Amino acid sequence: MANPQVTRVLRFLAKLLTSTSTDSTTSTTTVRTSGRSTHPDSGTRATSTRKAQSGGTPTAPGRVATGYAGDFVGAVHAEYAPDLDGDADPGEIVWTWVPYEEDYTQGKDRPVLIVGREGALLLAVMLTSKDHSRNRTTEERHGRYWIDIGTGAWDPKGRESEIRLDRVIQVDAHSVRREGAVLDRATFDQVIRGIAAHR
Repeated sequence: MANPQVTRVLRFLAKLLTSTSTDSTTSTTTVRTSGRSTHPDSGTRATSTRKAQSGGTPTAPGRVATGYAGDFVGAVHAEYAPDLDGDADPGEIVWTWVPYEEDYTQGKDRPVLIVGREGALLLAVMLTSKDHSRNRTTEERHGRYWIDIGTGAWDPKGRESEIRLDRVIQVDAHSVRREGAVLDRATFDQVIRGIAAHR
């Protein structure tokens, strides 16, 4: 006959083993169901973050957190309708924030020539007082084309200006800082021809 004490010890050990196995299974199931771990080094949380970043509604090409709609890539339907009424109109040179081509989240305030419209947005090409004629070959090798437009009231220092032809910027009319001047029709038409030739 078995010793009663030995029997009780064996039953206790069997119950202890069963309890430990159940707890382990339950813990594993909880982790798999929740899909995340509280451990700071766990890869589960990072995976969840990546999924959240890649999901949702895709943004339009070029659109970033700043709200910039991206450079315009379609055909420019130019119009010449300057009217110094306080609003930016095609044919006028105005000042606005222009994002850098390589990083739309950064940019600078600079003059632009309004050349047309695309829906509620204005289409513009940027001006610069920097002379690119000295390194024209290098500029064109990188796909950048410029045209001289001379001097005007848009530059209070009276410096010669150039317009970049291969990049058309979309401008929110509300972001225009101040009105500059009207570009004469003949020069405006030269700019439009240059845009058509280099885009």
